[in-house]
Amino acid sequence: MRQWTIDAFASAPFKGNPACVVEPFDVWPSDAWMQALAAENNQAETAFLLKTADPARFGLRWFTPAREAPLCGHATLASAHALFAELGVDVEVLAFDTLSGELRVRRDGERLEMDFPANPPGRVEIPAGLADALGAPVVEAWAGAYLVAVLEDEAAVRRLEPDFAALNRVESSATDGKGQVIAVALADAGRPYAVVSRFFAPAAGIPEDPTTGSAHCILMPLYGDKLAKDALEFHQAYPGRGGDLSCESRGARVILRGRGLTVVESRLRVEPA
Repeated sequence: MRQWTIDAFASAPFKGNPACVVEPFDVWPSDAWMQALAAENNQAETAFLLKTADPARFGLRWFTPAREAPLCGHATLASAHALFAELGVDVEVLAFDTLSGELRVRRDGERLEMDFPANPPGRVEIPAGLADALGAPVVEAWAGAYLVAVLEDEAAVRRLEPDFAALNRVESSATDGKGQVIAVALADAGRPYAVVSRFFAPAAGIPEDPTTGSAHCILMPLYGDKLAKDALEFHQAYPGRGGDLSCESRGARVILRGRGLTVVESRLRVEPA
């Protein structure tokens, strides 16, 4: 059984966010086996696909090294890239059945376009200990699936060196609970993107995620309202890599666009259980 490591939302190899994608199964392996493989891969997510009678539809599940994820953008993009580019699936639109409902992906030139549920956040009080855990002043706090910490400027986002143990203790009204925080600010003038962010998720076994599609289901509605824009360019500033997303608000949905690049093809030597 083959597995690919694919850089998602990448401008070049070794940029964006790597995800492992396993060749589609006829039946789901056990949760324990999928979790063990995800821990072995030690990437932010490993994606598992299930064949259906429809060649354009697949089951899709995502596992971090520590737990199953309810939604993952970069591993969805990586899964679609694997199906289109590595397995030659010849359909106009891929449909994925997931814990977050149906997700659809289509080709958009060299990029892939993903149709995800929007997650507009609500303004909240800045949680006690958040600024200390991040090591920077927090201007505003918002909560959707994740806690959003708005910082003063791009430089503040880029120089963060969080205390992950302290971040894991910050109480949050975000629906996925504490220990998952987006730090974000408006980009410096002259940048090719409008908003810059980083995402820390020690509660999910991911101290920092290189590029996070699900975070932009929160950030696009938030900054679309702040900037009165229906479409924006975003950059996630993971040190040494970074990822780029083009996002668009469409009512209850968010469109995420980015590239996928295969960097490794490997073969599993263990049978699924």
